[in-house]
Amino acid sequence: MKNIQRLALIVPSLMLGACASSGDYPSLAQRPAERASGTFGPPADPAPPVAEPAPSADLVARLDTLMRDAQSIHAEFIRSAPAAERLARGAGSTGSDSWAAAQVALADLDSLRSRAAVALAELDILWADATLEGGPRDAVGATRDAVIALITREDETLARLRGRIG
Repeated sequence: MKNIQRLALIVPSLMLGACASSGDYPSLAQRPAERASGTFGPPADPAPPVAEPAPSADLVARLDTLMRDAQSIHAEFIRSAPAAERLARGAGSTGSDSWAAAQVALADLDSLRSRAAVALAELDILWADATLEGGPRDAVGATRDAVIALITREDETLARLRGRIG
C-alpha cells in the first residue's frame, strides 16, 4: 500500500516535468514602451472655480417647506417623548402590560421619526441633484444638515428609551 501511495506522488511529478519545454524564455525586464517619459507640470491655465448659482425661488420655498415639516414633526416628537419615557421607566418584564404600553409609545415615536426622515429623503434627492448638476448645493446642504441634526436627536432619544425597556 505504501508503494502505491509513493507511486501516486511520483508519477504526477514526472508528468508535470515533461510539460516544461526547454528553450529561451522572454526577459521579465522592463521594456522601453513600459518606461514613463516626458515631463509633467501644472496645467498651463487652471480653470477658475465655478461660482455656485443662487437657489431659485421655487427651491427656496421647497427648502422652507421641508424644514418647517421636519421642525413640526420634531416638535411633536419632543411633546410625545416624556410620556414614552415614563412608560419606559415603568416597563415591567417582557410581555407584561406595562412593557407592551412602553413598546407602543416607542412605536409612536418611531413613526414620528420616520415622518421626519421623509423630509430628509427629499432633501437628499435635492442635494444629490444640486451636486450632480452644479446647482445650489450650499443652500440645500444647510437645510439638510439642520434636518439631520433633528433626526439625530430623535435617534438618541429612541436609543436611550430602548435601553431602558431592554
